[in-house]
Amino acid sequence: MKITRRSEFSASHVCANPGWTPERNREVYGVTSNPNGHGHNYILDVTVEGTPDPLTGMVMDLKRLKEIINEEVVDPMDHRFLNREVPPFDRVIPTTENIAREVWRRLEPRLNTANTRLHALRLYETEDLFVEYSGEAAE
Repeated sequence: MKITRRSEFSASHVCANPGWTPERNREVYGVTSNPNGHGHNYILDVTVEGTPDPLTGMVMDLKRLKEIINEEVVDPMDHRFLNREVPPFDRVIPTTENIAREVWRRLEPRLNTANTRLHALRLYETEDLFVEYSGEAAE
C-alpha cells in the first residue's frame, strides 16, 4: 500500500553553469539564468510504501511523515536562495531534477525502515511542470 503526503516550500534559484558564458547560459536555461535569481512555490508529494500495521492500520503515521519532510526539506529550503544557502546547490545547478534528487537523498534514510520505504516523490516547480523521482531512478 502507498500513502502520499503533500508539502510546500518557496525558494529562489539560478540555473546557470558557472563554466559557461552568460550567453551560453541564456541559450540553455533562458531567463532562469538571470544571476539575480527567480523564485517558485514548490509543491512536494512524498509517497511511502509499506504494509499497514495490524494494530494502527497505518503504513506510517502521516504526522510523523510531515515532521520528517519538514526537518529534511521544508525547514532547510523554505524561503532560501538555493544556490547561496542550501548545499549542495552551491556546486550543483538547482534544476527541478537536481532538487528532486537532493530531496530523495535527504528523505530516503529516514523513510526506509523495516516496515516502510520511500517509493517516489513528485516535485512541482509550477502548476504544469513537475519531476517524478523513484527508487528505480535513484539507482
